[in-house]
Amino acid sequence: MDDAIFSQLDFGPIDEFLRQDDVTDISYSNGGQVWLKTLSRGVFKVERPDINNALMEKLAFQCSNVMGKTFNMAHPFLDAESTELRLNFVHDSIATNGIACLIRKTPAKIRLNREKLLNEQYVSEDLLDFLLQCVQGHANIIVSGETGSGKTELVKYLASTTKEDEKIISIEDTLELHLDRIFPHRDIVAMKTNNIASYTDVLVTCMRQNPIWILLSEVRSAEAVLAVRNSISSGHHILSTIHSDKASSIPMRMYSLLETNQDVEQFLTTVHRYVQIGVYVKGYMSKELGRFQREIMEICEFYVDEQNNPKTNTIYQKSMDGKMSLNNPTKHLRDYLSIQGIILPENIFRTKKPMGVSTGMINTNLNVNTTPIMPKNPMAQNI
Repeated sequence: MDDAIFSQLDFGPIDEFLRQDDVTDISYSNGGQVWLKTLSRGVFKVERPDINNALMEKLAFQCSNVMGKTFNMAHPFLDAESTELRLNFVHDSIATNGIACLIRKTPAKIRLNREKLLNEQYVSEDLLDFLLQCVQGHANIIVSGETGSGKTELVKYLASTTKEDEKIISIEDTLELHLDRIFPHRDIVAMKTNNIASYTDVLVTCMRQNPIWILLSEVRSAEAVLAVRNSISSGHHILSTIHSDKASSIPMRMYSLLETNQDVEQFLTTVHRYVQIGVYVKGYMSKELGRFQREIMEICEFYVDEQNNPKTNTIYQKSMDGKMSLNNPTKHLRDYLSIQGIILPENIFRTKKPMGVSTGMINTNLNVNTTPIMPKNPMAQNI
C-alpha cells in the first residue's frame, strides 16, 4: 500500500500504540480483547473498550477500499502493508468470535546497539565481539528463534556492522529490514518479492548486481531455502533468520522446509560446508530481572570434517535454569576467518567467561567435543 494513502487511514484510538516505540505488535481478537507486544514487558492485555469490532471493521474496509480489494465472506483474508506497518485481518465469517487483526510495526531503525545488548544482558561482551568478528570475516550467519524473539532486529544490528564499502542486497517478501532507509549513504538495494517476481527471479537479478552481502529477512519456504543455498554456494555472504527451537537444528529445519526427496545427507553437508554460524535467540519473562528478556541462548559453528561429514560445534549454550557451557571455535572456522584477515586465537575463550558463569563451568578444552549432525532417522528429529 502506498505510504501516502496509508497515512490517511483513521486508526482512531489505536494510533496511541502506533506512536509508542516500545510497542512492536497490536493484536485484536475475541470481540474486544487488545493485546500488546512490547520490547520491555513482552505480551500483555490492555482494557480499551473504544477499540471494538466496529472500529476494526471500519479499519479493514478502509484498507480494502484504498487497496482496491474485497473483504467479505467470499474474500475473508486481507493483508495490507506500508513501509513501517503490516496489517492482517480475518473476517468474522472465519473468526467466529469476531473480526481478528494483527498490526506489526517494522520501523526503519535499529533498535539494538552495543550498549543496549550488554546492559540488558542480551549477550556477553566476549560473545558479542566474537559474532562481530565473524561478520567482519564474512561468515554466513543464520539467526533462529520463535516469533517475536527479535531475530530480525539482531540481523539488522549485525548488518549495520558490515564495512561501508560492501554492497548489500536485501530480499524480502514482507518489508522488515529497511536498511536502505537506515543507511541512505550506503550501496544498498532493497528487493521485494511478489506474485510476479519470485525469490528465484529476484535472486538471479541479485547476482548480477554484484553484492557482497545478501540479506534474506526470513527463510520460511522451500524457495527461500534454495535461495540461501544458491547464494552461499556462489560465493556470496548471507545474513538471514529462520524459525527453529535451537541453533543446532537450523540445517535440519532448512531441510524440512524443502518438502522434497532430496538426499538429506547431501543437503546437510552442503549447509554445514557453507553456513558457518547459527544463533538461537529467545524472548521470555525473566523472574530474575523482573522484565521481558531477549537473550542469545545458543551459538553453533557448522563445518564439514576431513571425512566430509557434517559436524556441529556448540560454541555457547545456556539453558533456562542458567547453566552455561562455552567451547572455543574449531580450526575450520579460524581458517575460514583468517582468509579475510580475521585472526582468532586458539584459546579465544580460555581466560574469558560469559556473564554469570564461574570459571569451572566453562569447557575451554581446545579439542572440543563435536557431534555428528546426522540422526538415525532425520525426519523423526524434533525440529
